[in-house]
Amino acid sequence: MTTPRTVRAAGVVLVRQSVDGPLVCIVRRERRQDWSLPKGKLDPGEHSSVAAVRETFEETGHQVVLGLPLTTQHYEALGRPKVVHYWRGHEVASYPWSPDGEVAEVRWLTPSEAKELLTYPRDAELVEEAVTAPDPTWPLIVLRHGQAEKRVDWAKRYNGGQPPEASRPLTAVGRAQAADLVAILRSYGITRIVSSDAERCIRTVAPYATAISAAMTVEHELSEEGHRLDAKSAAQRASGWAAVDQPLVISTHRPLLADLGKALQDALGVDAVDWNLPPGGFVVIHRAVLDGQMRALAVERHVATR
Repeated sequence: MTTPRTVRAAGVVLVRQSVDGPLVCIVRRERRQDWSLPKGKLDPGEHSSVAAVRETFEETGHQVVLGLPLTTQHYEALGRPKVVHYWRGHEVASYPWSPDGEVAEVRWLTPSEAKELLTYPRDAELVEEAVTAPDPTWPLIVLRHGQAEKRVDWAKRYNGGQPPEASRPLTAVGRAQAADLVAILRSYGITRIVSSDAERCIRTVAPYATAISAAMTVEHELSEEGHRLDAKSAAQRASGWAAVDQPLVISTHRPLLADLGKALQDALGVDAVDWNLPPGGFVVIHRAVLDGQMRALAVERHVATR
């Protein structure tokens, strides 16, 4: 018997602060006649974080950025296993919205009202998880650059000579991964961009920097050469970035990931993380100030969708 293919979806518990406390956004679906949280299926090749933001906008008219990841939901729908990734969402803009064939109504309710009206207990549990989580939080993304041309192929261009390692470029796949990162980094609301001075690292985050009209901080310590000369420097820089209360991304190389990761784990109290990332892969550390100190609350690990 063939096993049914898993349906992958993503959604948001969208929380808005009011003078009387938090409000939660829920939707009524026409076809299912239920009250639930904004969510929907991933498009082919779409990253889950991008789908969560897109579906929330399509169903509510609210543009959001993602905060803390919430408990992933696993259940069966229409005879197929379904996995839904959720985040706490923060509204950054609102646009006119009208009912359609999918969503008939959008309501902002107090957490207790939302939990009472929601059709599925799992959604009520997500609301409780979201509204009791620390806020604000800031994501710190450590990114391995996109797929780059192989060293041996790069050397061939120099007829066996010694090519400049720092200028080794991205492949077509790497450039596509960089393009994909625009929507991914935007979904987390990244505002600060830090990169190794190697071409492949810069080009991995350059499309996003252009998209948001942001300057990029370029540091030699984050390059393979800089790391060989002074491994402690990059780790010290990482410890400093751990305390920055901004959403930021660090674009660097595979050989640095273990040292940078350990420095961040020590600074933020993060449990062990698998830092062996493929090209275009990244780790998201969600941070908040607890008792006057920046600490990690949750960690996500992602690979590129190509």
